[in-house]
Amino acid sequence: MLALPILIIAVVLMALLPVLFGELMFASFTKLHLTPSMALLCVLAIFVGGLVNIPIKSIARDWDVIEDPFTVYGLSGLWPQRRRVRRTTIVAVNVGGCLIPAGLVLYEIAYLGAASPSGLAAAFVGCVANVAVCYLVARPIAGIGIVMPGVVSPTTAVILALLLAPQTAAPVAFIIGVVGPLVGADLLHLKGVSAGTTGVVSIGGAGTFDGIVLSGVVAAYLV
Repeated sequence: MLALPILIIAVVLMALLPVLFGELMFASFTKLHLTPSMALLCVLAIFVGGLVNIPIKSIARDWDVIEDPFTVYGLSGLWPQRRRVRRTTIVAVNVGGCLIPAGLVLYEIAYLGAASPSGLAAAFVGCVANVAVCYLVARPIAGIGIVMPGVVSPTTAVILALLLAPQTAAPVAFIIGVVGPLVGADLLHLKGVSAGTTGVVSIGGAGTFDGIVLSGVVAAYLV
């Protein structure tokens, strides 16, 4: 008797999750000196761009690797009939999890460079520290890619921003939160993943999408 109400509640919560996350992202972006219209555009672009992966490199293999088209979305194994065996590894860049956050980081760097050089210096120091943390906690997983706990980077970014630059904590936390997992988790582990048995590697895709996007969004929201 209780199974149906529990199922209904679970479905409702899953339906509301994107809305709540969107509200969190919007509130976070408005603290980053974006207009409401630009903040809304960035939120929509990250959600939609998270579904888009741009191939940038193909690596030839001497062994068979399994390519699952849903791996980059965190849905590996959901439809086994869609898998293909090939001898190449495709390296791609996720639009919503890499390119758009990186563009926002450049915007915040330009803002800090003009408004607070000390904040920019603090962001640089914080990025180095968070890159090291993310590199240590991220792990390449065969068949999936690079995986890291989503809470590590935003927590680190918030603490570093409040300690190093309390006056400009929001943009500093965002920069630290995005650069940490993007460089420390994805780029520095890229060689290890591409040398493994994964058919597709997406920078900013499944495994680190939450680490990159949530890091910046949550970090900026909390400070």
